[in-house]
Amino acid sequence: MALRRWLVHGDGVRSRLPVDRWHGTAESAVTGLVARCGGPTLDLGCGPGRLTVALTRAGLSAVGVDVSPTAVRLTRARGAVAVHGDLFGPLPAEGRWAHAVLIDGNIGIGGEPVALLRRCRDLLAPGGTVLVELEPPGTGSWQGQARVAAEQRAGRVLLGPVFRWARVDARAVPAVADAAGLAVQEVFRQGRRWFGELRANR
Repeated sequence: MALRRWLVHGDGVRSRLPVDRWHGTAESAVTGLVARCGGPTLDLGCGPGRLTVALTRAGLSAVGVDVSPTAVRLTRARGAVAVHGDLFGPLPAEGRWAHAVLIDGNIGIGGEPVALLRRCRDLLAPGGTVLVELEPPGTGSWQGQARVAAEQRAGRVLLGPVFRWARVDARAVPAVADAAGLAVQEVFRQGRRWFGELRANR
């Protein structure tokens, strides 16, 4: 059984993965994002589903999406709707979502933030928004390879397979969003965390 997990980036940055937070109830940053949603919402890379659950309890139509069958099972067990699939593959109601949300570093999915945000734009209805968690200003953006390191009870650290990942600095998001056909409506802070609200340019 793993005790602690880190995301190890190819540029040497190592960040602790807040697994307990993901399995808990929605924290203030998440409830703040829910308050910005006013219609059907996709939680992309939903994990155990705390955001999907919070959206559902707020009376919104919400669907979580994850490539992990375990994540989908956990989300459903908490009373929310989730689908197992790649967000770059076919998804329900494409082009009709009011919001798509990428939190907990999920802007890194696939290692190409522009391609990811372009995909999010295509999922949205006209006037829809993408809510995305960003790196704090000045910490820098990055694209490359990463892997998960898991500490074991015997004191060993196991390294998972390599995958493509990315980080986007809050200062860099206007250029990234523009390349994806989105406009930055607002960059805002919730506690120590930074987010952007992006609106489709169509």
